[in-house]
Amino acid sequence: MKIETQILNSYWGLLSTLNPSLKLKLIEKLSKSISKDMSSKDDRLAKSFGAWVDSRDSDEIINEIKESRTFNRQIESF
Repeated sequence: MKIETQILNSYWGLLSTLNPSLKLKLIEKLSKSISKDMSSKDDRLAKSFGAWVDSRDSDEIINEIKESRTFNRQIESF
């Protein structure tokens, strides 16, 4: 925790001399980056399970899979 505080104080030393307008722009960018980080965590969780999204019901999907099967079995003689 001490290292983070030192880093934060170093940044503050650099940023404290900015004019108020630039500080507000910096706050806006930081806020957007935080909300983007939080939403990307939610997306990663949803994507990790590979959820299937489809408007058809399960019976329609199963029938389509079965109907699309093709059997090209050729028996070769020795």
